[in-house]
Amino acid sequence: MLDSLNVQAFDMFCSIGGLTYGLQTAGIQVNAGLDLDSSCCYAYENNCNADFLNSDIKDITYSDISRYVETADYRILVGCAPCQPFSGHTAKMKSTQSDPRWNLIDEFLRIILEGKPEIVSMENVPRLLRMPIYKSFKSKLADAGYKVSDGIVSCSEFGVPQYRRRLVMLASLLDRIPLPTRTSTTTKSVRQTIGNLDRIAHGQSNDSDPLHVCSRLEPINLERIQASKPGESWRDWPQRLLPDCFTKDSGQSYTNVYGRMRWDYPAPTLTTQFYKYGTGRFGHPEQDRALSLREGALLQTFPQEYQFIKPDGCVSFTAVGRHIGNAVPPALASAIGKAIVGHIDNRGKICV
Repeated sequence: MLDSLNVQAFDMFCSIGGLTYGLQTAGIQVNAGLDLDSSCCYAYENNCNADFLNSDIKDITYSDISRYVETADYRILVGCAPCQPFSGHTAKMKSTQSDPRWNLIDEFLRIILEGKPEIVSMENVPRLLRMPIYKSFKSKLADAGYKVSDGIVSCSEFGVPQYRRRLVMLASLLDRIPLPTRTSTTTKSVRQTIGNLDRIAHGQSNDSDPLHVCSRLEPINLERIQASKPGESWRDWPQRLLPDCFTKDSGQSYTNVYGRMRWDYPAPTLTTQFYKYGTGRFGHPEQDRALSLREGALLQTFPQEYQFIKPDGCVSFTAVGRHIGNAVPPALASAIGKAIVGHIDNRGKICV
């Protein structure tokens, strides 16, 4: 596909390359990405064969990145601005508009309007769809001549083994781009994704795979996971194992923590702390531990060979967990890429 058309892309919030990598597997040439987090550089450049620009989007203009797409017949600008300010979980914790990341979507818009690339795509949490900041973003794109398509997609329809829903937006100066359609006829399960990995105990790592490592459980949490059943909750525990806050009326709504996943179903939506047993339903279906970093990466659809750390580097749960949890699942990114490729390919044939 794309035939002789020259298509080039730039990833505005590239992180470790989940979106870039997925677009590349769909046949789109992504030349570079930008991110404020310098710790993403190794994984991005080594897996995506693209340049990593370590900068704050607030400090750049379109002219600073134009060289990466200036020779293209079709320029694509993609990005997934940090979703934490718009997530329901964050909204319960604090005033989201005070988050310094709140206006990054406006910075993305600024770059788009400066360069007017032919195609733009964005991915974020579903909650953003209803927010004024996004409605304004979409309206200004339309005013600039973009035809915008958007909607909520279920990632499990694209081969991602998670109950993960995301907002996907596609905009083009050429014509409306249909949203990606289901690419997987069956829903991939936890068992199909991580069931063949070696057994490890909590606090241990696998000798042949440094990323197959899981955090150590405190004695009380070891007892709690041993009392947990796949798909159920802490309500199955003996009273003595309950945290104090769960014995109060206000704690009865905390149903999505301290749980085990189920083998033959998708995983819950992974967060940046999926390696911690108490932060979600991230307990292994049968082993008494939380997910390993490798398991999280596979559930995010990163291939086994994806390099997250330097060969001689240390594994940091905080850094690698953040990288994996924040990433756009490559399988979803590939579906977005295929929608863009189909749009350009058809347009190219029409132009001929």
